[in-house]
Amino acid sequence: MSQPADIAPQSRRTLLMSAALAVLVLGAIALDTTVVRIGSEQDVRAAKFSPEAFGVEAFPKVQANVTERAVDVVELAAAIAADAKAAEAKYSVAGVYPVKFEGVAAEGKSGIYYVDVAGLPAPLRLRVQTGPAINGTELRDASGEITFSQFTNQIEYQDAGSALNKEMKKLVLDGIDNAAVTGKTVVVVGAFKLVNPKNWLITPVSLEVK
Repeated sequence: MSQPADIAPQSRRTLLMSAALAVLVLGAIALDTTVVRIGSEQDVRAAKFSPEAFGVEAFPKVQANVTERAVDVVELAAAIAADAKAAEAKYSVAGVYPVKFEGVAAEGKSGIYYVDVAGLPAPLRLRVQTGPAINGTELRDASGEITFSQFTNQIEYQDAGSALNKEMKKLVLDGIDNAAVTGKTVVVVGAFKLVNPKNWLITPVSLEVK
């Protein structure tokens, strides 16, 4: 008859131990929990990345930056020919050069046109890409203000570059008739990487056909 009296204290001890363990677990969760305020940096990072929204927001800033820093192409060519390292340090951001020029568009292929610019030393040639496909990450990298650390992973970083190209195409190039560019004077502001020192491929941020 003494068995029930022995079980009761044991049950109470089990309950007390369970309660204490629950308190410890809740305390650990509380210490490991970060409160994220709506609109804060953490909240923005937690939101799903939208390339389209990024392109709409970022392109005008990139366009303004490249336009403000753009160097006349003849001046830039002379500087690179004289001292490539010094020119890169002075004019480029991460190897991307902002440039501006006016010239006559030669016959194009796949939306890429050679442009003849007076005073440009041979054998240097200029090309400008007008679509439909816009390739490269010059617009993403041109200002130095868009960095990998702003994105969750490499895919988002690449998508950001593509989104800027698409937004530029929509705002700058969609109104241009590619079939009617040859032989016309074009005024271009854009950016390029010095992949081929004798053949620069410009991604425009503005392009006017006269």
